[in-house]
Amino acid sequence: MTLKKILILMTLVAVVSDYLLHPFYPQFFEARFGVTDPKYVGYYFAAICFMVMIAFPFWAYISKKVAELNILVYTQCIAGILALYCYWTTSYIDFWIISLIMVLFKGSYLLVYPYILKIISKKEHTSTIGVLSVVVHLGGILGAVIGGLTVDLVDASYIFLAMAAGDFIQMGISMYVLRSKKYDTNKIIETQSTLDAKDKIIPQGFILKIGLVTMILYFSDFLIRPFFSLYWESLSDYDGKLISGSIYAIPGFVALIALWINTKYSPKNKNKGIISALFLGMIGLILQGLPVETIVIVGRIIYGWAIFQGVVRFDVLLFEFSSPNSYAIDYSKVHFFQNLGVLLASFSIGIVVDQHGLQIPFTVALAGFSVALVMYYFMFIRTTFRARTKNLAKT
Repeated sequence: MTLKKILILMTLVAVVSDYLLHPFYPQFFEARFGVTDPKYVGYYFAAICFMVMIAFPFWAYISKKVAELNILVYTQCIAGILALYCYWTTSYIDFWIISLIMVLFKGSYLLVYPYILKIISKKEHTSTIGVLSVVVHLGGILGAVIGGLTVDLVDASYIFLAMAAGDFIQMGISMYVLRSKKYDTNKIIETQSTLDAKDKIIPQGFILKIGLVTMILYFSDFLIRPFFSLYWESLSDYDGKLISGSIYAIPGFVALIALWINTKYSPKNKNKGIISALFLGMIGLILQGLPVETIVIVGRIIYGWAIFQGVVRFDVLLFEFSSPNSYAIDYSKVHFFQNLGVLLASFSIGIVVDQHGLQIPFTVALAGFSVALVMYYFMFIRTTFRARTKNLAKT
């Protein structure tokens, strides 16, 4: 197995471990601590997002001096130990403190993403980013299904044992790769950005602009996540945790199909791909907001296709104009903005749902997608068109 495939497998383990409890935090807090106020669930989501926001840039900075896999050996070991403590503790305050510190160390696995892109050629970036995006969705599927089975059949607390196992597996894989003579973990494929600085049609400050647009996109996407399983259970006769977890994971199944189609056909005009993805996402949100089971499922399918295509193309856009030595830092900057969007969504979702009900997240998310579309047009499409016009004039 190649180093790239091993790292992708390790990413899958990390994502499954990370997503086990995501659809079921409201149920977990009620069963474990007797907390039923949705605002507190939102606050906890916000706290997790804040920790990820500061964790990734911190580990990206550390990775300039210490190799990524060396970092993961220690951080995932600590995360696994803290996950075991979360399984044992019955104190609400202790759980908050320890679980957030766990997230800080867990977040180091995000270094694997830019590290994979450093060890492959630029031509492989689009397909690899698509695969990694599918891995995230597939991890969401497996996490939701395993989490649902655990909540239904055993107890939500056991999820933290599975999380700890995932962390220790990552630690073991990292140690194996570092000690094996088959893999050169220091090798970096040196590539140049596709255009010289003077010829770039991407506007100045493109990292900031991608960060701002995807911040709105991630805000909208994560706004509908925390209470989606409760929303489904409120309108469906099929309200078991396994069923609601499976409906929650539909975008992951769609992403697998989308990846296969992308290998057969990929639009040359990436702007077109992003615009159509945002429009389809808006349609998917409208349909999910209609409280009819079949329509919600159709909307979930359309939305899954849209969010996969949008996220992949924004990532391709970022790495296309970055360089291998800057991948981790540039990605951490964009990731900071994306998690800021998630933080804002998590902080506000509990309050919004408490005051307006379980349907309102889809309406707010629809408005967010509209704002992201407008921002993308003015920051990229119009600017790119003007740059091309100037280049033609000079020619």
